Amino acid sequence: MKINVYGAGLSAWVAAACLAKVGNDVAICEMSLTEQDELMMISTVRDEPNLLQQLELQMNSGRLVRDSQPVLPKANIHWLAFQPEQQNKAEEVMEQLSQADQHGLLVINQCNFAVGATLDLQARLGTKGSVVYIPDNLQEGSAIQGFSQPKRIILGIDEDDALIKARALLRPFSTGLDALQLMSSREAEFTKFAITGMLAIRLGYVNELANLADQLEVDISVVQEGMGADSRIGAHYLSPGCGFGGQNFHAYVSKFSGIFQQQQQQSLLKAVVEANEVQKELLFRKLWQHYNGALADKVVAIWGCSFKPGTASIDNAPSIKIINALIAQGVRVNIHDPEAVPNLKKYYADEGLIRYFKTPMEAVDGADALLLVTEWPLYWSPDYAQLAQVMNERLIIDGRNVFDKQLLKQHGFYYYGVGR
Repeated sequence: MKINVYGAGLSAWVAAACLAKVGNDVAICEMSLTEQDELMMISTVRDEPNLLQQLELQMNSGRLVRDSQPVLPKANIHWLAFQPEQQNKAEEVMEQLSQADQHGLLVINQCNFAVGATLDLQARLGTKGSVVYIPDNLQEGSAIQGFSQPKRIILGIDEDDALIKARALLRPFSTGLDALQLMSSREAEFTKFAITGMLAIRLGYVNELANLADQLEVDISVVQEGMGADSRIGAHYLSPGCGFGGQNFHAYVSKFSGIFQQQQQQSLLKAVVEANEVQKELLFRKLWQHYNGALADKVVAIWGCSFKPGTASIDNAPSIKIINALIAQGVRVNIHDPEAVPNLKKYYADEGLIRYFKTPMEAVDGADALLLVTEWPLYWSPDYAQLAQVMNERLIIDGRNVFDKQLLKQHGFYYYGVGR
């Protein structure tokens, strides 16, 4: 099949790579670009594990090409993967396709715009083809696997004749499906927002519980186990921490909250989004309280700055708020992260209070506190005795509850977790 993929974000690049890998001839149309950067220079591509290598492989094979033209001819399938704020670009593609000579087009809308957006795109396309909605469920850090081996696929289809074409397109990725769910495009769009909102509410609720547990001297990790064992609740998205980040998740939650406001309805999501921004400052507040506000000239080590393990992205990451607060107090910040340092160096290009280290232990040498922000696997089992030797003050603030609290106390540490 000949496929055009439109967009310049993670979803577009992943779709292009995976569709080309299974034998399609794919052109990725980066409409917003006046000139093309090298793939290595595109942070979205560089930061996602295995994506750069897969794109280069498909380009070398000739199955994938790049083009900045709005609409390329000859393709019979058009895959829209724009960011939520780029609906005008999707509409531009539809207008151009509606004027083309081709008929029987299949348009896949993977953009999380709003409920009803797919029907609007269909109206703009007219009789030239069908528009099918597939929710963008990619998770940064495992996007290639999520696209290639999904556990479920939701198809929002308003015209029955589009189903055969959509099934054929997705056949290479549907062999291991637990569920293929068919619904109208409006229902599928609402389902995507509803799922994202529910996950955000769970995260917000468990963080709220953890903050209360701190005040009541209850260990939230024990409560978490009890809640997760209840089959009505389960353990997913039930780990407290110092806030969630990421570009897509944050954008979708905020977008859904905005839909409620447009309909003049009160929304839990608005409170969740606001509370999450406050939660990102939790570790700084604990540090401030420990030192009674006397933070100037302290040395604070931070382990983990990407918004979650498995990615180099720092989009909406809690670490950014924490670092900004520390710098404002004149704190010298020692940073270690296995992937995110290049992005941090670019973000804080002129900041003299920040230093970067090759190993976690080098970062804590001489530090007055260690803040664990992102739970990369290499941080879970540190040498506690060595930590006690090299740190200036034995203070650990664990933003993901990964350390052994009792063992740290045996080594003479002050330990603060999230609800522990």
